[in-house]
Amino acid sequence: MTVTIAVAGKGGTGKTTLSGLLVRYLVAHKGGKILAIDADPSSNLHLVLDMKLSQTVGDIREEAREGVTPGTTRQDFLSYAVRMAVEEGDDFDLLAMGRPEGQGCYCAANHMLRNIVDGINRGYDWVIMDNEAGMEHLSRRTTRDVDHLLLVSDASMRGMVAAEAMVGLSKELEINVRNTHLIVNRVQGELTPVLRARADGMGVPLLAALPYDPLVAEFDSEGRALIELPEDALLSRAVAEVAQKLVG
Repeated sequence: MTVTIAVAGKGGTGKTTLSGLLVRYLVAHKGGKILAIDADPSSNLHLVLDMKLSQTVGDIREEAREGVTPGTTRQDFLSYAVRMAVEEGDDFDLLAMGRPEGQGCYCAANHMLRNIVDGINRGYDWVIMDNEAGMEHLSRRTTRDVDHLLLVSDASMRGMVAAEAMVGLSKELEINVRNTHLIVNRVQGELTPVLRARADGMGVPLLAALPYDPLVAEFDSEGRALIELPEDALLSRAVAEVAQKLVG
């Protein structure tokens, strides 16, 4: 049975780094078939994971809009193209969703794509899904189960307000979220009493306060993939503790 962990947060909170390190933990400690889904339109997860990215599901939708090869059904084209868009790694695979439908919904193709992507998901033991703050792609899934939804904030009042809005949004989604958690990232020392009180009032448990790790900024400045962060780095150890709480 597939275990799905969805990560959401506003831009700049470190959710993509968290997603990548969760993938690394699963590779090292759990095994099985692992799929990383980049559902943020900015599509940066492949950089964290040191993977190439050739095509997104959004690109495929636009190709289908232009027409398919004569003699090929749209369903067959989309199914083949999405499966070809899955970047296969040695230890895990990656699929990027790209931009959401937006205005002028191409409804027939979008419905086919959602079913195809969800069918691919079910072929994996673990799915880590990096979402944008609005959780657009998460809300459009046809399989409506998420085992863990991680809402990520940075250690600022603006970040906490955004996370609080996501808590409300997650309750409006027509999906079955079994567990919702708050994670505060880039904490220097302890959470301030004001931020702690804000977290306590959100109605979801605070799973972790992840430390600020200067190595992350160093890796970013050097263009190094964050999946290569040393396992004894501050953030690596903290994310490993998060993963242990989620999946053992």
